[in-house]
Order: sequence, then structure tokens, then C-alpha cells
Amino acid sequence: MAAKLDRIPDGKLPSYSDFMESGDMSPTARALRTLELLRAMPGITSRRLAERLGITDRAVRRYIAILREAGVDIESTAGPYGGYRLGRGLRLPPLVFTASEAVSLVMAVLDGHHAAADPDEPVGSSVGKLIAALPPSVQRSARAMREHALAAPDRRAIRPDPLFATILVDAIAEQRHVRITYIDASGTGWQGDVDPWAIVVRHARWYLLGFIGDAGPRTFRVDRIQDVAPLTRPAVPPPDLDPIAWFEQQLGVGWKYPTHVVFEAPLADVAPHITPPMGRLEATDEGGHCVLIGTTSSPDMYAGEWLASIPIPFHVVGGPELREAVAAVGQRMIEAAAGAPTRGSPGPPAG
Repeated sequence: MAAKLDRIPDGKLPSYSDFMESGDMSPTARALRTLELLRAMPGITSRRLAERLGITDRAVRRYIAILREAGVDIESTAGPYGGYRLGRGLRLPPLVFTASEAVSLVMAVLDGHHAAADPDEPVGSSVGKLIAALPPSVQRSARAMREHALAAPDRRAIRPDPLFATILVDAIAEQRHVRITYIDASGTGWQGDVDPWAIVVRHARWYLLGFIGDAGPRTFRVDRIQDVAPLTRPAVPPPDLDPIAWFEQQLGVGWKYPTHVVFEAPLADVAPHITPPMGRLEATDEGGHCVLIGTTSSPDMYAGEWLASIPIPFHVVGGPELREAVAAVGQRMIEAAAGAPTRGSPGPPAG
């Protein structure tokens, strides 16, 4: 086995496949691997199990018998299309993770939720239970990662009520309408029936994509939903729906204030600076220019945070509110560049 494992690249922890290639898996490891394959591949045949484990069909039957004696409910179907599958109501089996899998899982949780290391938080408590169930050799690295790799709070993250999120996801899976009570950014309340299409998570915020009767497609912030109730009426999303692509296309449209900006550079140079909420970027007949068309709910933010950060000359040719906001940002920058007189120094000469 050592010769086989010597060929594993430096820094890569050995996996089940590495041990299987070595031909030196213990009976216990093969039994756990059998259980893992049964969970991952319901209906797997004896022949397929034998190939994956590197053993004979007779040995497969022996490991199936061992698992059954241990209380694992395994159903079998005879015939050319028969196979093995786990029965219903199986209690949680041993968590079979490699050290690399366990550490990667903790890293992913920390990346998405800064409170993953806090045992008093629901996510942190869940991660703690998961780590506690791991074998000591695997648990050590995962516990160290959780305790010593800290995530700074994401101030933009606004997580919705888990109950509402669960109801929405269930309705999407079952293709049923929902009735929601919603409060938008201005504080205006609304209640109505929605055909839910998908949930999209973007920059730590959750969005519901759906359809409202004659109003057409809409996007809702899930954290602004005050109440949600499933309905019995069926709801079927478009067959060719790409939720993420559709969502990003909608980010720059439908807001109150129009925006129309012309850049003095080719589209290829400007595109890296444009995000979907800013609108749709298109080339013009003049190859050295491109145009950005969209809408915004906040011209001040659009001008001061988005346009001001683009190092390419541009002109605002549409949207009076945006033009005023850009002018205000420009005037503020001019005044900042002029500087302020220090105490005791003469001011600028009189006009």
C-alpha cells in the first residue's frame, strides 16, 4: 500500500479511491464504503458494487449481510435489472468524510456565514454537531479550522426567516402558488399571489423570482417578505428558464429613474467595469464608443459609487436625475481638490 500511496501528490490527503487502488482496504472500511455507495447510488447492482470495491460478487453479498446484521435496512431486487438500495427510515449512518472533505465543508460554511464558529448560533451549533460525529483523525483538522480561521462579518448579508425560505423552496419544488405579504424598500406594503420560479442568492441576499398575473415577472427580496402561505393552485415555470441569467438581466431594469451613459471606449474595455444592476451595455455604430442603458432607484448611488469608480471618460445623455447626481459628485470632487486653507495661513486671493 505504501508504494501506491507514495504516488499521491504532496499536500493531497488520501481518499477512499486511493485506498481502493492500494488493494489494502480493511473489512470495516469496505463495509462503510459499501454503505456510502448504497446511499449515493440507489439500485446499484452487485456487479457494480464489486467493481467499485475491487472484490468478488460473493464478497459483496457478505458485506451486505454484515450491514444488515448491524441494523441497516437494505432492500434487494432480483433479476437482470435488480440491485440494492437502502430501506426507508434508516437512522443516520456513520459520517464517512475524509479529512479534506471535512475541512472543505467547514471552510465553505465559514465563507458563507461568519457566525459558523459561534456555538450559540444555529449554524455554529450545527457545524459543532457535525464535527463531533466525525472520527478523531478527521475531526482534528476540521475543529482547528473552525476555531482558528475566523470570518469577518458581511455587513451586506441579510438572511431571511428560515421558515419563510423553507416554505418558498417547498412551493418551488412542488410547483404551487404562494400568497405573500411584502414590504418594499420604500415601506409600501403589498399582498398577492405569486407563481414562484426560483430562489437566487446573490452577495449574501436571498431573492425570489416569480410571476404575478398580468404584472409579469417580478423579483422579491426574501427578507422583506412578512408572511407566506402555500396555495393549492399549480405553478409551472418556463421550461427554458435560467434563473441566474434572468435575475441578472432584471437587476438593471424596472426602477424609477432612467439611465443612459455613453463611454468613450470600446465595449471590451468598458465591460469589466459594468455589473448587471447598472443596466445593459451595448456597442454603438462608432467602434470607439459603447452605451449603457438601464434604470436605478438611487441616482446618487449610481453616480457616486458606480460611475465615479470607472476610469474611462463618459457622458450622461439620458436621465435628468442621474445627470444632476453626476454634476453634484463632480462639484464635490472639484471642491475637495481645491483643498482648504490651514489655520493661520492666508486664504485664496479675493476675486
